[in-house]
Amino acid sequence: MQRLTHISDDGCAQMVDVSAKPVSERRAVARGKIRLRRETLDLISKDQIAKGNVFATARIAGIQAAKQTAHLIPLCHTLPLGEVKIDIVASNDGAEVKCAAKTVAQTGVEMEALVGVTVALLTIYDMCKAVDKEMHIYDVRLIEKTKRPVAAVYDRRSEKSRRQ
Repeated sequence: MQRLTHISDDGCAQMVDVSAKPVSERRAVARGKIRLRRETLDLISKDQIAKGNVFATARIAGIQAAKQTAHLIPLCHTLPLGEVKIDIVASNDGAEVKCAAKTVAQTGVEMEALVGVTVALLTIYDMCKAVDKEMHIYDVRLIEKTKRPVAAVYDRRSEKSRRQ
C-alpha cells in the first residue's frame, strides 16, 4: 500500500515538503451539480431571487473561496493562483458548476478547484433555499489535472508573442 504523504512516520498530520520539487505550470478542473426545481430555475433566469443575481454571486464566491483554500484546508499550501474561472450552466433540472484553477508552483491546484466549485454550489443553495426546499448538491469531483514544465510555459508564451 502506498504511504499517505500527509502522515508522518509517527502517525501525526504534517504538511508535505514540496521545496525540492521543480516549479511547474499546473491546472485543475473540478465540477459539481445542483438539482433545482424548474420554478427555481425560472426565478434565477428572470433574476427574481430576493438575494440577487444567483449565478453572478456564486461565480464570485467560488473565485474568492479558491483563493482562500489554504485557510480552509489545514495542510494545503498557499499558492499564487494565476487564474480561477467558474462556469455555471443551467439545465432542465438544475445547474452544473465547473471551476478551473491555474498556477505556476511546486504543487497542484486540485484543492483550489474543488473548493471553488463547492462554494459556488453552496452559494446557489444559500441564495435559493427560501424558494426551493428540494435542492440537492451532488457529483462534486476532480475531472482534470495537468502539469507542464515551466520551460514549456515560457516557450508557449514566446511563440504567442512572436505571432502578435
